[in-house]
Amino acid sequence: MNINLTLLLEMIVFAIFVWFTMKFVWGPIVGVLDERKASIADGLAASEKGLKDQEMAEEIAKQKIKEAKQEAAEIIAQAKSRDTQMVEEAKGKAVEEADRIIAGAQAEIDQEVNRAKDSLRTQVSELAVAGASKILGKEVDASTHKAALKDLIAQI
Repeated sequence: MNINLTLLLEMIVFAIFVWFTMKFVWGPIVGVLDERKASIADGLAASEKGLKDQEMAEEIAKQKIKEAKQEAAEIIAQAKSRDTQMVEEAKGKAVEEADRIIAGAQAEIDQEVNRAKDSLRTQVSELAVAGASKILGKEVDASTHKAALKDLIAQI
């Protein structure tokens, strides 16, 4: 065999191989590569969209947290205000109760003072009658001198 003929046959076989590859193999490989390229592009777009959605969700979450903190602060302020109001009401009621108790005690003291005065008046009148009877040297009858004793009690 001749080298030129071998070379020529190899070139023809290679040309057929290239034509066969271009016709039947290259097209499907390029199609698969294009599909893969589109799939990767779609994945990247979805990833970017997911990142944007995540950033938006984080922003919304931050806003919700901020609103919740404000609402909690308002609730705490209302609770403190209500607490202060309840303490003031309790103080007012306590002062009223103390005033009422003091007034009752003062009235009771006044009654006891009046009873003590009446008792002292009675004792003083009895002492006066006893003293007068000793001075006069005779028995002084309280029932006969009732008007004089009432006068004496009134002066005391």
